[in-house]
Amino acid sequence: MPRPDTLSAAHSSARRDALQALGRTALAWALGSLFGPAAAQGPVLQRWPGGGYPFTLGVASGEPLPGSVVLWTRLLPNPRDLQPALPPQPIEVRWELAEDARFSRGLRSGVTLALPEHAHSVHVEVAGLKPGWRYHYRFIAGGHASEVGRTLTAPAPDADVQRLRLALASCQHYEHGRYAVHREIAQQDIDAVLFVGDYIYEKSNAHWLHRRHLHPLPATLDEYRAHHASYKLDADLRAAHAAHPWILNLDDHDVQNDYTGDLPGVAGEPVAGFLARRARAYKAYFEHLPVSPRRAPRGPHFAIHQQLAWGRLADIWVLDTRQFRSPRACHDPSRPDGRPLLTRQPGFDGPEGLPHAPDWLYCDQVATRGAQTMLGSAQERWLAAGLARSERRWKLLAQTTQISPSGVATPWGRVIYSDAWDGYPAARERLLQAIAEPCVPGVVALGGDVHRSVAANLRLDPNDTASPIIASEFCCSSVTTRGLSELQAMLVRRSNPDTLHLRSDERGYALLDIGPREMACTFRATASPVRADARLHTQARFVVDARRPGPQRD
Repeated sequence: MPRPDTLSAAHSSARRDALQALGRTALAWALGSLFGPAAAQGPVLQRWPGGGYPFTLGVASGEPLPGSVVLWTRLLPNPRDLQPALPPQPIEVRWELAEDARFSRGLRSGVTLALPEHAHSVHVEVAGLKPGWRYHYRFIAGGHASEVGRTLTAPAPDADVQRLRLALASCQHYEHGRYAVHREIAQQDIDAVLFVGDYIYEKSNAHWLHRRHLHPLPATLDEYRAHHASYKLDADLRAAHAAHPWILNLDDHDVQNDYTGDLPGVAGEPVAGFLARRARAYKAYFEHLPVSPRRAPRGPHFAIHQQLAWGRLADIWVLDTRQFRSPRACHDPSRPDGRPLLTRQPGFDGPEGLPHAPDWLYCDQVATRGAQTMLGSAQERWLAAGLARSERRWKLLAQTTQISPSGVATPWGRVIYSDAWDGYPAARERLLQAIAEPCVPGVVALGGDVHRSVAANLRLDPNDTASPIIASEFCCSSVTTRGLSELQAMLVRRSNPDTLHLRSDERGYALLDIGPREMACTFRATASPVRADARLHTQARFVVDARRPGPQRD
């Protein structure tokens, strides 16, 4: 007969195992309820058949708040295969976070589940941390430990912060070059990466091919997942994620080129079919990036816009320019993607002796459609109220493209691009009025998308030098995606006096150094195409005085 202490130990062990199993089951149910109905699941696994190193996509962190940060990884032992080999069961993952790389000071840890219906991705929002503090983190699963990532929390809202350093980046078409930009970003002493869209590209361009996507262009959920996974096989991109927390925004190529609200960017695709595609793309995006589970997409809807603060120094608004925007002016279902438009009334033939402009260029709707919006009315009101209320020194608008004018003057009128803010002048005017009418100081718009480095003045009446400057704008070049020709860039510069700097012949990012008195923007660049051994140089540097809007060349 067993001794009483042996029975007690056995009962305690059984009870502990039962509670742990119950905890894992409850966690699986809770995570499943966040993202929709859970798939049929077997028992929780601590190991899986065949083993293999599961952290091939690296680790990442994001959304730094005062006292919390999101940690991410995805278990994928065979990343080059379209179909992952992990069994369709939850897998137990341990996470650890500490104040040093040896995990000896201030260790925090826990166990979470990588669920098959979410591609065995892991999102852990660790709360109760010290504000404005640097941490190290890692994951452990199947007997393997991940690499160690570095992250930090935002300062307390009332902290007297003296500095914020950001890397502003966007547009990293895998096929257009290597990620030398991310190699340098990983090595920089910065607080966060602000990535403003086009993390993946859902299309190819054989003309600029330097390396091939590893899988078919995505349409199904498995293909979007494989597409994201193949991007993260780049060691420099993984290094940039492991080195810094990321603040993320989405743009069109993360789903489909030039989609507009609920309208597809491809001719002939039904709206219902496009929304199903958008749901798949949003889900894969979430599964592969450090986004809080609180903002997880629900079907074709994603809570992209958010506000973050950096002590008393800066407010950051992440703005959604895709889900709520109106159809473009002169929208043509047979050509639903963005296109050049001539903003003069049809019938104006231009100067005598010149050939007529093509009829398909003419559009008389751009200046007359005042109800058009890029952000949606609710987001416009939310931003306007936040700007008017903010007492922080700097107000940063992290949106996806260029707000200042970029059209080109021609003898027949001004040619603009319909997918840009130029195609939504009434929406731009409302945005600028939200800055000008309450006289909000320290506003700086940050964008990407246009594949060129831009420093520009923002005026209530764009390009009217008699109109006062009310804010500043910086757009980063692309990480890899090709830009305008030099002739096109020259025409844009000549046609827009608000543009102080524009270079589209080099790839790169913008390094932002923000202090109480001034904000500096250094454009770091390298020649295109981007080589694996490329080194970046300083293309230009501008500063903005906190007391006076408008970039000044340094």
